[in-house]
Amino acid sequence: MPPQRWHPHLWHPTTQVASADPPLRAVRGRGALLELDDGRQLIDAISSWWVTLHGHAEPSIAAAVAAQATELEQVIFANFSHPPAEQLADALSARSGLERLFFSDNGSTAVEVALKIAWQWWRNRGEPRRQLIAFEGAYHGDTMGAMALGARSPFTAPFDELLFEVARAPWPATWWGDEGVEPRERLALERLEQLLETPTAAVILEPLVQGAAGMAMVREGFLREVERRVRAAGALLIADEVLTGFGRTGALFACQRAGLTPDLIALSKGLTGGFLPMGVTLAREALHAGFIGASERTFLHGHSFTANPLGCAAALASLTLLEANPGRYERFEARHRPHLEVLAQHPKLRFPRLIGTIAAIDLVLEKPGYFNPAGRIVQRRALAEGVFLRPLGQVIYLLPPLCLDDTQLEQCYGAISRALEAL
Repeated sequence: MPPQRWHPHLWHPTTQVASADPPLRAVRGRGALLELDDGRQLIDAISSWWVTLHGHAEPSIAAAVAAQATELEQVIFANFSHPPAEQLADALSARSGLERLFFSDNGSTAVEVALKIAWQWWRNRGEPRRQLIAFEGAYHGDTMGAMALGARSPFTAPFDELLFEVARAPWPATWWGDEGVEPRERLALERLEQLLETPTAAVILEPLVQGAAGMAMVREGFLREVERRVRAAGALLIADEVLTGFGRTGALFACQRAGLTPDLIALSKGLTGGFLPMGVTLAREALHAGFIGASERTFLHGHSFTANPLGCAAALASLTLLEANPGRYERFEARHRPHLEVLAQHPKLRFPRLIGTIAAIDLVLEKPGYFNPAGRIVQRRALAEGVFLRPLGQVIYLLPPLCLDDTQLEQCYGAISRALEAL
């Protein structure tokens, strides 16, 4: 078995070289499995940072990308259109109810685009609104605008003086058996109402699940009450569905499950099935209309790889797969449930929660937090059993590809249970 090592020229994301384990070296992927250069196979239990929707090397998406590569691989989208972009725009508009689509490169940029559209739309109307509202614990990306919308944390600390102010409302996260959720929801809504007394450009939220915050889940009814108050205040509502889109919460979009009708939706991650980087921001037609007219009304934003034809082809193939078998994401929650119910009885765990393909639970720790080493211990032990996890501090979660079979799902839960003995 070759030793793990750091490559002399690579710089890995969110990784402290002084204390982290060297990276594993993947050479291929098939379905829910990753194969390493030493021959080991690992279940990718977190979909490679939540992007690998159907599984690695999914044949129909690979074929769609290959076919498109022989026709048109890239063209400047400021001056051209092309069939894959038009087809994807038609498909996503029909399924989201939002008429306009702006392409970008990833989740952070999809949020940046939504933020800039919302801000400039009010400015174009001659009614500039100076307040933005987000929720405590939020994460919306690592570019400057998206980072400003997110909660302040060790991730933002080096840049806090560069980030603009954002008003924040509480996020009443809940779990199985939570008897105190209703008072927390009332307090959160009261605070939101107070904030909305100031003219507000937009309110942004991650519908149903705050991912990076530790899979912090809220109830559908709470989100509908949030929207009701946003509408009453005349503000725009932005849904960050970078994580939750494309079946992850048991519906095609989390907004549909929650009964929300946002003005803007940011999409990425599962958009292309994990094959290629791409972001999309969906917007209501009325927002697009607000940019038509004099040159100063133009939305002067763009990316070199906007609407890349290969990414569009992958996204179309992924969407076809989703719609050919919606039961794969609609039934995943029921597959998780019996395993999570058993795991939740472990004395070292608390706060079990579940929605769609996402199951999460917290370690019982004296000092919980992102940098507590307990998560890394669980990760190492699960790895020894052929399961790749990446706990979020004290939060252990599973967010696997839709192709994961029942035997593999059972292996994931078994590996978590046995890893707890190392704590």
